[in-house]
Amino acid sequence: MTAAKHRIVIIGGGFGGLSAAQTLAGADVDVTLIDRRNHHLFQPLLYQVATASLSTSEIAWPIRSILRKRDDVRTLLATVTGVDTAAKTVAIEDGEPVPYDSLIIATGARHAYFGHDEWEQFAPGLKTLEDATTIRRKLLLAFEAAERESDPAKRQALMTFVIIGAGPTGVELAGAIIELAKISLKDNFRVIEPEKARVVLIEGGQKVLANFKPELSEYTLGALRRLGVEVELGAAVTSVDANGVVYGDKRIEANTIIWAAGVQASPAAKWLGVEPDRAGRVRVEPDMSVPGLPEVFVVGDTASIAMPDGKPVPGVGDAAKQSGRHAANVIKARLAGDNSAKPFRYKHAGDIATIGKRAAVIDFGWIRLKGWIAWWVWGLAHIYFLIDTKNRLFVAMSWLWIYLSGQRSARLITQGGATKKAPIEEIK
Repeated sequence: MTAAKHRIVIIGGGFGGLSAAQTLAGADVDVTLIDRRNHHLFQPLLYQVATASLSTSEIAWPIRSILRKRDDVRTLLATVTGVDTAAKTVAIEDGEPVPYDSLIIATGARHAYFGHDEWEQFAPGLKTLEDATTIRRKLLLAFEAAERESDPAKRQALMTFVIIGAGPTGVELAGAIIELAKISLKDNFRVIEPEKARVVLIEGGQKVLANFKPELSEYTLGALRRLGVEVELGAAVTSVDANGVVYGDKRIEANTIIWAAGVQASPAAKWLGVEPDRAGRVRVEPDMSVPGLPEVFVVGDTASIAMPDGKPVPGVGDAAKQSGRHAANVIKARLAGDNSAKPFRYKHAGDIATIGKRAAVIDFGWIRLKGWIAWWVWGLAHIYFLIDTKNRLFVAMSWLWIYLSGQRSARLITQGGATKKAPIEEIK
């Protein structure tokens, strides 16, 4: 009788989970990948969907399609509700528990509002395709509502866009929104002048892109201000409501507010019954396994692990890929009889952010770039890491078109009728 294969369950089809699944190719195992969405998302370009540069299909691919040639992988579209570490099963909504011999949790992170979860209804974050299309709809509907608004104060509030948090996501959103207003929508309306829209980027710290070198942060600040973005530093947000934001001793009336200030890990720690760190992440052993649960691995944004210098491994896509590969390789080694210690060593590829369509900042350690040269390097790097060849071509064509003409091809208002009263009311 043939012995049963080692069962590996991977929760999450993002960078970490997909990387783990791909690393297990050729191993004599059965893999089950569970995700509550049917697609793998290239998150670094999510802001371009939110600002009408790209369509959803250009940055996301069905997980089943990616793994279609892997007979050893079963993909389940399901929502995980818990993990029974004693029985070694994963509980899913409306389904039978999924048994495992090894478990890899790669469930990523969600928005963190620092104890003010009530702000989420007014200031959505940007983590999923649904977030991106919601924000895009909100942006475009704001201009449509402003075109119909006769009250100057209300019209100004509709044409004011606030981003909270000046990390890479906040910076990229601010640059893209100001260019959408000033270039793509110019001459599209008869009453309003979209180029007079206000884009305000609020950061509680003293600089934008806090993790970048000072000279790159300073360049980014200047580039944003040259574009027309109002950057407010050193003033924490203390209130967010349907009509605006309070920061420091100031209030801005705005109907569109986007949250880019913080993230919190998925509920993996709760599933496993372990104490999380302050951001909700699971503290893991050097090999990415969970203390006391050597068959359970946590990778990517869900894991808390330090680099040799004591700094935490950053919550970026490349770190998720590397940790996913590492967990898979540890499992493969154990199955081959090698139980030696295999500590995870993160190799930082560099920091990168774009500022509009003609400027970016890059720090690869051995070289630092800024301006239009950095933008081209940024673009080539992102196109290279896109999974599908067709998508690489489409994204390159979309960017070239925007670069040459300033026009964005994804300016569609979806998720409901744009002329009904309710959608307009929701942004007032």
